[in-house]
Amino acid sequence: MLYHDPSLLLDSVYSYRVSSWDRSGGNHDWVDIHPGQSVNLLEEPGPGKITHFYWTTAFASCNHYRQLVLRAWWDGEDSPSVEAPLGDLFCIPHCTPVPVRSLGATVNLGAESLLSWGCNLYLPMPFASSARVELTYDAIPGHPADPIGFWYHIDLERYAGPLSANVGRFHAQWRRENPTTLAPGAEPNVTGWDGVNLDGRENYVALEAEGRGQMVGLHLQVDNIAGGWYGEGDDLVFVDGKPGEQWPPTYHGTGTEEIFGGGACPNRPYAGPYTGFHLVENRDCSGKNAMYRWYLADPIRFTHSLVWTIEHGHANNYENDYASVAYWYQDEPHAQFPLLPEAGARLPRFPKMTQ
Repeated sequence: MLYHDPSLLLDSVYSYRVSSWDRSGGNHDWVDIHPGQSVNLLEEPGPGKITHFYWTTAFASCNHYRQLVLRAWWDGEDSPSVEAPLGDLFCIPHCTPVPVRSLGATVNLGAESLLSWGCNLYLPMPFASSARVELTYDAIPGHPADPIGFWYHIDLERYAGPLSANVGRFHAQWRRENPTTLAPGAEPNVTGWDGVNLDGRENYVALEAEGRGQMVGLHLQVDNIAGGWYGEGDDLVFVDGKPGEQWPPTYHGTGTEEIFGGGACPNRPYAGPYTGFHLVENRDCSGKNAMYRWYLADPIRFTHSLVWTIEHGHANNYENDYASVAYWYQDEPHAQFPLLPEAGARLPRFPKMTQ
């Protein structure tokens, strides 16, 4: 299964853009979105493919990165294939923008006085008959909120012929466990070497997919409220099986930093083409941390199901705030997504980092 189709002929492709440009010819080149409002950013016939998605705001609150939710539907499906807080989807962790330089996503600084960041996603999003992309501004009860000015570009291709049957549809899903639950009998919140995990049942779960497809990325965020080194947790990935039923898992890691390409216990941020620890709040690894892994050169392929999990501490002995976005392609239909929490329950733990 391909996440894009490289066999298209040059004379069968038409490239174009949908954006927030001012239709009157003026310079109001943004969309005003009010609390409680949903706006259609894109509604296009197919066959085609989104090739690049850019957006920015100015003078926005940090909370907006999780109050704004992006959803996308392909080919008239009933449930969205993409549903995630906008910031997390574009690798903004804990409502805290930091620079990202990677093949899948980039986050670029604008004028500091405008509190503005440029966010880009380069993962192809193909569709056979239609594409609809919607942005919703979820209000938080009891918290006054102003409209948001939203600038965006969505670059696309339209095809003269039908989309190949081998092309999977893009999916992205946000999850959170706050805090993670200790495994029975675990020594809590210490860098542990004891304890045993031989089934993966207590792990944090970033993705449960059903069908045929391939996982291509993960943006993982850990608010280390317990302190100390939380990253002895291994990734356990179950391909065409489930925790407690398949053992050993298809992929069994050796620690959190190894997943994201780092040396032991990363306490300084870095960002690379495929891997990064783009947020490290404190040198002792406490507080807010975030990391990404693009499986673009080595996708995790599955025929029936995929369950991507990670231990929170060795054998799940840490109680921390974990949130994630998983990115994958698959045949439709997809499994039902977990219910997205209301806006207030999506916000990061306080105190917040300043922008």
